[in-house]
Amino acid sequence: MSINIVKPELLAPAGNFEKLQAALIYGADAVYFGGKNFSLRAFGDNFTREEIIQAVKFTHKLGKKIYAAVNVFAHNADLKALADYLNFLDSVKVDAVLVSDLGVLALAKETNLNIHISTQANVTNWKAAKFFHELGASRIVLARELTCAEIETIKRNCAAELEIFIHGAMCISYSGRCWLSKYLTGRDANQGACTHSCRWKYNLVEETRAGEYFPVGEDERGSYVMNSKDLCLLPCFDKVIQSGVASLKIEGRMKSVNYVAGVVKVYRAAIDSYFDGDFKVRDEWFDELDKIAHRPYTTGFFMDDDKPTEIHTTSKPSRASEFLGIVRAFDAKTMTATIEQRGKFNVGERVEFLQPKGKTFSQTITDMRDEDGQEILSAPHAQQIIKVPVVKPVEIWSLMRS
Repeated sequence: MSINIVKPELLAPAGNFEKLQAALIYGADAVYFGGKNFSLRAFGDNFTREEIIQAVKFTHKLGKKIYAAVNVFAHNADLKALADYLNFLDSVKVDAVLVSDLGVLALAKETNLNIHISTQANVTNWKAAKFFHELGASRIVLARELTCAEIETIKRNCAAELEIFIHGAMCISYSGRCWLSKYLTGRDANQGACTHSCRWKYNLVEETRAGEYFPVGEDERGSYVMNSKDLCLLPCFDKVIQSGVASLKIEGRMKSVNYVAGVVKVYRAAIDSYFDGDFKVRDEWFDELDKIAHRPYTTGFFMDDDKPTEIHTTSKPSRASEFLGIVRAFDAKTMTATIEQRGKFNVGERVEFLQPKGKTFSQTITDMRDEDGQEILSAPHAQQIIKVPVVKPVEIWSLMRS
């Protein structure tokens, strides 16, 4: 059976309301978020019920979609509160819920919510995908441990929509199913409280030599035996599209606004370029992806199942640019941008503006004024409102970076 190729949805993380706004404004078709309970990012900002209502209204006003992650592995004590929460999500018109637990799926079926099967369910074959579809799921988020050929086989044998991760951090454990954090710290990754134990530095201790630590790697700074490179499928993006998946997902609910905006803009351009008929992987896209905090990139399992895919490196991500502020207003007459400050910057500093639709441009800050119009030389205070002259018209929601 041939694969029907459709323009896929670009799905972005929304760790809080501001990141949700950035994702949608920079080109995402849909966003996914977690509430204060029952999602697998317990240490993220997450959304209160009031914020969920606000987020749904904002998203739907733009004609886009919003999904709630409810992908914990539930215990008996969770079920009553889960049912109430799912009914709430249904009442405010969330477009779908992501679930991994069959009990949670059963509760979700008692509502009118669309059901997406989370990557936590580890779907790696078409029989499993078809089984979940027959249980009522409209979409399956496939495990990261699949090649392009395997994804295409699932597509040919299952009528459900398929979603795959295309960018972001990868867990060393099987699609996020991890007990290491629970064992070492008592915080259960499968309940949303992961301490990212796989990113820590480890040494060996021999049983009879207490206190003597032996490195297990070759890096003079230590060994990071469980740190995967970050996923980036941009180098093989034509094959991603041709696999026929319905949704392309960016990881990162705990990442910065700078990360969300930059990554979304790159993949929005890549998708549109492919369907406009002039696709080629462009250097400027890689340049932008290098400006966000990341570990070295890999295509993971997607291209080849015979090579190592969890390639280990340092635990610390690179940081090529610093997020300084968000453009909240622009006065075309005076060519002045109003910046909500997020990082310290000074007169004489070279900065660049990442715009939601327009091209990125650079300039030197020649003058700065506070809200009262007083001249200042530095902006050291978080979320201070600063007016800065700009050399080009700049879009609202542009990010100023160093």
